[in-house]
Amino acid sequence: MTEGKNGITYADAGVDIHAGNELVERIKPAAKRTSRPGTMSGLGGFGALFDLKGAGYEDPILVAATDGVGTKLRIAIDTGHVDTIGIDLVAMCVNDLVCQGAEPLFFLDYFATGKLELESATAIIEGIAKGCELSGCALIGGETAEMPGMYAKDDFDLAGFAVGAMERGSDLPKDVAAGDVLLGLASDGVHSNGYSLVRKLVDVSGLGWDAASPFGEGTLGEALLTPTRLYVKSCLEAVRAGGVHALAHITGGGLTENLPRVLSGHGAEIDLDSWEKPGVFQWLQGIGGTSTANMLETFNYGIGMVLVIAPERADALSALLSEAGETVFRLGTVQEEPGVRYTGAGS
Repeated sequence: MTEGKNGITYADAGVDIHAGNELVERIKPAAKRTSRPGTMSGLGGFGALFDLKGAGYEDPILVAATDGVGTKLRIAIDTGHVDTIGIDLVAMCVNDLVCQGAEPLFFLDYFATGKLELESATAIIEGIAKGCELSGCALIGGETAEMPGMYAKDDFDLAGFAVGAMERGSDLPKDVAAGDVLLGLASDGVHSNGYSLVRKLVDVSGLGWDAASPFGEGTLGEALLTPTRLYVKSCLEAVRAGGVHALAHITGGGLTENLPRVLSGHGAEIDLDSWEKPGVFQWLQGIGGTSTANMLETFNYGIGMVLVIAPERADALSALLSEAGETVFRLGTVQEEPGVRYTGAGS
């Protein structure tokens, strides 16, 4: 082939194909660590294969979820701490899957940036692989897009796609009834929702990301980047033990908006005194003078997952979840009347 006189290349336009190839080679070991029964192919193909029979399913129903990390990415970019943001990406998808009663099987990511920086990109995808390991699903593919002119040099965006499965007839929610017990699992902080408000409140506080955290260890930026907790393994164990009627992942909209999605037309009564609010929420609420009602419909407010449990199984499943490493709170009960009603302090 002949070259034009100027020899202008793709690299001259801001896209480094060789860096993209190098990234694939760097992340192959991390992806390999996520391999599980059913995995059939490694990275690099035009498509990724997965064997449902190899995963142990006889009559499977597939469940899919997709999500991102939202403006929490802005803090990761501004602080340069990008090693855990991939865990958030996985958690936002697989925590949703388990609410349908599904086991996460595999995950694909989409990473878009203005300029591909190998060290940063490797750390991000290593975090994605770690999230997959912690939730028992395989990282079997993805896409890295270097798009100068679409993103500023150091900016990037992430999207995730998870697929899970369950045996036919085991889908949730099912059999939700008045009197069912609501068990709340503690969050690890803000998780990945409400960060536009978080950033606004931090701006009001006058603190920089490198200031000492007012509510925990390390810097403020590091504390606010605490990754979303992965509830997959503990919740699947509870589902398989029997007595779980529904699960609700508490994301944007908080308890107020997310819990009704799984109550099959019923409502809930929740005692606000039944769990301790993490320091990060107390600090944010104090800075903004934000009402408890607004906190409850914006953040998880300390509860990252709610399980709706048959009353006779509540004690046993609370013990099981505690043994699996969760901090469990008995929040209240399912009611006949629709809507979420709060009692206790701040209600």
